Amino acid sequence: MIRMIKTYGYTDNTQLSPHFNAQEFRCKCGKAHDFQIDDDLITKLETLYSTLNCSKIIVTSGFRCAAHDKAVKGSGTGQHTLGKAADICCYGQDGQPISSKTVCCKAQDTGFTGIANITAAYIYTHVDVRSGGKWYGDEVHGNSSVTDDFYKYFGGEDMKGIDVSVHNGKIDWQKVRAAGIDFAILRAGYGRLASQKDERFVENYAGAKAAGIPVGAYWYSYAMTPEEAELEADVFLSVIKGKQFEMPVYFDLEEKKQFDLGKEKVSAIMRAFLERVEAAGYFVGLYGSASSLVTHTADDIKSRYTIWLAHWVDQTNYSGAYGIWQHSEKGSVDGINGNVDLDIGYKNFPTIIKAKGLNGYGKAANLTPAEPDTTATVIVTIGKDTYKGTLVKE
Repeated sequence: MIRMIKTYGYTDNTQLSPHFNAQEFRCKCGKAHDFQIDDDLITKLETLYSTLNCSKIIVTSGFRCAAHDKAVKGSGTGQHTLGKAADICCYGQDGQPISSKTVCCKAQDTGFTGIANITAAYIYTHVDVRSGGKWYGDEVHGNSSVTDDFYKYFGGEDMKGIDVSVHNGKIDWQKVRAAGIDFAILRAGYGRLASQKDERFVENYAGAKAAGIPVGAYWYSYAMTPEEAELEADVFLSVIKGKQFEMPVYFDLEEKKQFDLGKEKVSAIMRAFLERVEAAGYFVGLYGSASSLVTHTADDIKSRYTIWLAHWVDQTNYSGAYGIWQHSEKGSVDGINGNVDLDIGYKNFPTIIKAKGLNGYGKAANLTPAEPDTTATVIVTIGKDTYKGTLVKE
């Protein structure tokens, strides 16, 4: 198939289609230079507009010159530099952004060959019409392809979860599953001694697995230095060795004496544990209250690792990104005597973790395709209009 990639001048305001103008796609580097747009990109964006019944689609990034692409942490040779890509925000008829989860699924149906969620808020989506293969990504979790089917990856409704320890007593996991619980985070232990393994961890792991409930784990910390945190990490790794976790494994730091050390030292303790466990092949995260995440957790930690937010309110006002929200400590679930912590999961962690080959699962291949150079520059006259452009052969 031969496809036209046209070149436009910086001030060109050609109406490309009913809902898209050339001006929306010019480079945002601030310099007045030409830019390119692939006709197929516009055709598919119009189809997506109709499929989603949009009120508008905002193009936040279209063509990028090599310098601008590098400035925004691109490679300088990616799909944006070829005029084949757009980062977009789609709005419904109610005027609200449509979830990137929905946009990714519909973009898949539309035939975009490159698709990715861009942010943890699931508002912005990358789409492109690359040749030579597919890339279905989720940039919250890196730049690798994460799935071959977004419908399976995002998994529909939010997940209902619990987190438990020895303090919850003996649990009937079959009843827990029947009660609609989709995942469980298990306390593996605490401190830096092997003897401090949670007394019901092995039992809870086996019971949840037998009931078909995806599990994660957490380690409660008393570390006062990075060195002590590394010792805790080593014990944690020895306790979870040989097991598979569909959910992340978390570091839980919440002692007052630790917070009294101040943000800088607390963050150093967090990094020591998280980096050591991550290096061992695990998808790691940090458990923390809304206040501790704001006052005692460095930004680089919150941006690198998934967050398990603890905020026991009906609606949290925590503005940072988080993958799980522990919203109650006084829940009731059939199969568990007494109160139990209740959680909501917002990401399809089992798919993410298995695709990455982490938490005891085998290594996954990087599915991002290499792309051959199959382009040629041409000048085409159509009626009174003359276009300088690039032909792409597929």
